[in-house]
Amino acid sequence: MVRFDVRKAAPSGALLLLVVASCSTVGGDTTEQNHTAERATVIEVVDGDTVRLRIDGHQESVRLIGVDTPETKHPTKGVQCFGPQASDFLTRLIPAGTELRIERDVEARDSYDRLLLYLFAATPDGERFINLELVTRGFARPLSIEPNVRYRRLFVDAAVDAERNLRGLWRVCK
Repeated sequence: MVRFDVRKAAPSGALLLLVVASCSTVGGDTTEQNHTAERATVIEVVDGDTVRLRIDGHQESVRLIGVDTPETKHPTKGVQCFGPQASDFLTRLIPAGTELRIERDVEARDSYDRLLLYLFAATPDGERFINLELVTRGFARPLSIEPNVRYRRLFVDAAVDAERNLRGLWRVCK
């Protein structure tokens, strides 16, 4: 499992520049941005990159930022190669009841009104960065949609390594 503690990490100069640049405030709904809760509880995993969380007493549909897993419930695409495996992996990684630390980026919601988040689960030696874990293990590809690109470089590097080592969907899906 990949463990990534953003509080302890010493990013490279390029990544540090990317992180600093992406932390600046860029327009948008300041009410939404200022209503950032730091903790959430998993209600259910919907598919490999979408979950339902309880945040500040409210249920939210959440899309994980920076990753794209194969579809399992899309109305026109059907079930894609490695989609069920990605959903099952995320369900095992963060089952219902799991407490998470959540982090937002610049834009709070997508066009489907889902909250956009990075998810972190506590481990005995730090935190597990859930979005990154999906890519590292080969269950997701990176998906960068400006302006939410804080961890883009990490996701791309993890995908290159997963593809090179034929992990997950890189071994099965052509």
